[in-house]
Amino acid sequence: MPVRLLAALVLGLEAIGVLALAGWQVVALLGGDTDSVVSSIALIVLTVIGAAAVGAFAVATARDVSAGRSGGIVTQLLILSVAIGAVTGEWAAPGVALLIAAPAVVGLVLLVLAVRAAAPRRRDDA
Repeated sequence: MPVRLLAALVLGLEAIGVLALAGWQVVALLGGDTDSVVSSIALIVLTVIGAAAVGAFAVATARDVSAGRSGGIVTQLLILSVAIGAVTGEWAAPGVALLIAAPAVVGLVLLVLAVRAAAPRRRDDA
């Protein structure tokens, strides 16, 4: 299986995870566990848009489109920044940070390998 398909699979699973987060936000909104209904709805909309973007990166990566790999790499770096935030601060949760960071590291490695595999080979004329 080409590495780009594995990278696309990781991105697709992450998109599903972001959609699950949006579902959790909807449940919190309906359960009255929010301070501002307007802000909650805006956050849900932005979360769904983010999931769609990550899903689009997954499809583009599977189709061997450079923009999908680039967007996927940015996504992995953003996920890693969230993991770093989860391990620092007053309510640090190293276990949660590890659960967030592990798939991002795997995805980042796969995406970099996919970039390398897609790079044109240099021909030495010397």
